[in-house]
Amino acid sequence: MTTMTETSARFREFKMPDVGEGLTEAEILKWFVQPGDTVTDGQVVCEVETAKAAVELPIPFDGVVHELRFPEGTTVDVGQVIIAIDVAPGSGDAPAPAAAPAQEPVETPAAEAEPKGRTPVLVGYGVAETSTKRRPRKGAAAAPEAAAVAAAVQAELNGHGAQAPAAVPAQAGAPDGGRPLAKPPVRKLAKDLGIDLATVVPTGKDGIITREDVHAAAAPAAPATAPAPAQAAPEAPAAVVASDSARETRIPVKGVRKAIAQAMVGSAFTAPHVTEFVTVDVTRTMKLVAELKEDKDMAGVRVNPLLIIAKALLVAIKRNPEVNAAWDEANQEIVQKHYVNLGIAAATPRGLIVPNIKDAHDKTLPQLAAALGELVTTARDGKTSPAAMAGGTVTITNVGVFGVDTGTPILNPGESAILAVGAIKLQPWVHKGKVKPRQVTTLALSFDHRLVDGELGSKVLADVAAILEQPKRLITWA
Repeated sequence: MTTMTETSARFREFKMPDVGEGLTEAEILKWFVQPGDTVTDGQVVCEVETAKAAVELPIPFDGVVHELRFPEGTTVDVGQVIIAIDVAPGSGDAPAPAAAPAQEPVETPAAEAEPKGRTPVLVGYGVAETSTKRRPRKGAAAAPEAAAVAAAVQAELNGHGAQAPAAVPAQAGAPDGGRPLAKPPVRKLAKDLGIDLATVVPTGKDGIITREDVHAAAAPAAPATAPAPAQAAPEAPAAVVASDSARETRIPVKGVRKAIAQAMVGSAFTAPHVTEFVTVDVTRTMKLVAELKEDKDMAGVRVNPLLIIAKALLVAIKRNPEVNAAWDEANQEIVQKHYVNLGIAAATPRGLIVPNIKDAHDKTLPQLAAALGELVTTARDGKTSPAAMAGGTVTITNVGVFGVDTGTPILNPGESAILAVGAIKLQPWVHKGKVKPRQVTTLALSFDHRLVDGELGSKVLADVAAILEQPKRLITWA
């Protein structure tokens, strides 16, 4: 990493910002500039993917790109410098830029850490609160599965073309017999793999232990008869999919997929889920959709059954406001929301995301239709912002688009209810005492049984079904 000392006033560094809510890292998907390119304040220089979405990062000053600190495909911690800009080009000889490393950047020891507090690195963004205070060390007992986990980790590293760093003339353990120097994510990795940091040989600057050091310590020792090859120059990470053999394909869990997994596991094992089902005749709703498509007031917006279902759920929440709430475990409180941020589960190339329509309860039907159309288009283009996915209160997931009758949806973390909508099919149905072909669907409502009793959940589901069966109730109940 290039050091800016005498030329520090000439060169400015741009750090990876916290583009979400408390996110700790992001992957650099694409650089839009290269060393030597001229940039201006507000120009987008790269696209990064966080655990929530892909985000474009603008540079906050003018100048010439001096150095890209990381290649595409690298996961970078929030607060790490990712690009250096020469803000006074032509004022003198510039130091030669260092090649962008493929491995983890040098970590800053406690003595060189930034002052406590929030350090803004970009308008609207910033790194989270930091502190140089260290927590008491916990013993890292080796887990029984450590050998198997270590082998899997090493296999993934090999599949990406990454290499374990060669041993350097350094002693394992901490300087002067103190606590080994390592960042919290590295300590967590060591704990998960059952590695005692005191036994790890550090290769980072000033004796700091890196992720690669931990992986090297976890890897099986090479046979003594096989001399270690010379360390090759760092290479950029390989493609996302790493194939170990013709019979298996290993895909690293990161980004949106990692966030989905953590959120679903957390929700499933935190909130006691209850799911109720109802099958309903939606023939009149389908007729209303066809009529609205011809209505001049709805011109320019997309009209489909989901629009009416969304409006029906909003009316049901208005009639049963207690369902629009959240469980605050820390304070042991039920937080009732007097607004509805309606989440819509959307399948995208990067995985399932749940952006929400802010203050959906205040929107007219044309406004709700426009918001739904914009939400879906933005999600499919991969441009959904982290802010658009924060603060949801209830969610709708439309599994019917895949031809599925229904399902048992898992709550979006922090929400109390989620409605699954099944496929709408022509089925035999008893209507006015006679069996006739009718448009029928099945709804499933999952709710958090800590704060939503069976009676309340049943009322909400019954109200949604009643509106879809008789859409005129949108007028009489709203």
